[in-house]
Amino acid sequence: MKEIVLATRNRHKGEELAALLGDLGIRIRTLADFPNAPEVDEDGTTCETNAIKKAREIARATGVTAVADDTGLEVDALGGRPGVFAARYAGEHATYEDNCRKLLQELAGVPRQKRTARFLTVAAIALPSGEVQVTRGILEGLITEEARGDRGFGYDPVFLVPALGKTLAQLTAGEKNRISHRAKAFFKMREWLEQRQSVGA
Repeated sequence: MKEIVLATRNRHKGEELAALLGDLGIRIRTLADFPNAPEVDEDGTTCETNAIKKAREIARATGVTAVADDTGLEVDALGGRPGVFAARYAGEHATYEDNCRKLLQELAGVPRQKRTARFLTVAAIALPSGEVQVTRGILEGLITEEARGDRGFGYDPVFLVPALGKTLAQLTAGEKNRISHRAKAFFKMREWLEQRQSVGA
């Protein structure tokens, strides 16, 4: 396996994935290298369905092994919402700020101990042959009452990691990449890729 393509047009996510996979000796490409690659409709009802669909369609279109992921945010006080719809919680073209604002509004008045939440990332790697491997990562935390920090993206400013006393947006990229849901999923993906390389697959 000489190269992989990251099946995302999200620059922030692409930078994180490249950092997590960048020293494997595999060329990391992005969809910018494949301007004719299709826009994949993330219409699945689970993160796994979306991740597999994205990876498979991009691998088929490019002829290159493709890596995709999908992340959901499950908030217990909201019955698990926004879940798989986290990226468009405040609407189809919502900004990160719009989504965070809606989440905080819906949790107004909910006490700290009941603001438990978790991120779930499902990563999928699809080979042009059709083979697919899936890994998962979970990060438990709390939703804050106001945004904190100016790093990261998505819900990072409102997702508190209790053991650190900081939101994900208050962590450096290196700190986040050691403990995040996405990091956990991609550490497992790295292990799978390293095993493939060691046997010359």
